[in-house]
Amino acid sequence: MALTNDDLQAIANLFKPVQDDIQMIKEEIHTLKNDTTELKQDVQILKQDVQVLKQETQELKQDVQILKQDVQVLKQETQELKQDVQVLKQDVQVLKQDVQVLKNQATSIELTLENETNRGIKVIAEGHLNLDRKLSEALKVENEKELLLLRVSHLENEMRKVKDRLNQIA
Repeated sequence: MALTNDDLQAIANLFKPVQDDIQMIKEEIHTLKNDTTELKQDVQILKQDVQVLKQETQELKQDVQILKQDVQVLKQETQELKQDVQVLKQDVQVLKQDVQVLKNQATSIELTLENETNRGIKVIAEGHLNLDRKLSEALKVENEKELLLLRVSHLENEMRKVKDRLNQIA
């Protein structure tokens, strides 16, 4: 059986939708190829971005390590400063004690001047007021009296020093 032009035309018409489908599939394949190319480019860009992020992360890790070391050094220096402050506080305490000792010594000297020296001068002055007595009697009695008063005054001062010293020790 021989095919006529009408038969061939009918067959061609039957294949027309298939050809249209094939053409549409070719266009979709072409679109998919373009999309795939774009995706490959996007993936390449993402890979580069990931590489940059990895490098930056590594740098940040190094920076954090350096900061940790710096913090450790600062902690050590802070501890040393605290120790230095403690030593200074102890030195200040010693200085305060030294100043207190000097104050006590100055007070002792003032009391000696007031009690012993001034009393001695007063006793000697009072002894000279009795010049109306006989010179020999006056000198004998007054000399002994003055010496005894000076000794008593000196002993009183020494006792006060001993008491102060005992109070400091206790």
